[in-house]
Amino acid sequence: MEQYLTGYINRMRSHVEGLPAMTAHEIASAFLAFRFRLYPNTIQQCTRAISLIPDNGVNTVLKKALSIVRANAEKLENAQVTADVTDTFSDEERPYLPIDLPTDRIEDPGTFQLDNALVLIYTVAVITSPDDEDVLAEHRKFIVRLLTGYKKALGLV
Repeated sequence: MEQYLTGYINRMRSHVEGLPAMTAHEIASAFLAFRFRLYPNTIQQCTRAISLIPDNGVNTVLKKALSIVRANAEKLENAQVTADVTDTFSDEERPYLPIDLPTDRIEDPGTFQLDNALVLIYTVAVITSPDDEDVLAEHRKFIVRLLTGYKKALGLV
């Protein structure tokens, strides 16, 4: 799944390069705050990042990913452990997602949306925020493990 992640990062590179450094750092910070279970910080970072990202192309998918992470952070902050499904990726956004499965192969829609959002945010941060490169590299194994959970459903076994 390491190669799968590398392939996804390379595929997304041309779509997200050029984000301002401050925006890229906010995206990285949102991912890291969620990863460290700092849910109030996650909510703030996601809100800030969303406000900095222009509405065009892949940015709409990125904003959706940030809003999915924010909604889940809000639920977790309120001790609600089931994944939020109020905001989901549309069919038009699927080409930009790391994990694209037919609906009948998705066991837990909320977790599936959150996992896609986390991998997308991580990927954008890796590509666009060189200042956060070292700390993000420490979380690559987490992303690979997350993707490994979909290995069978993706037909990669």
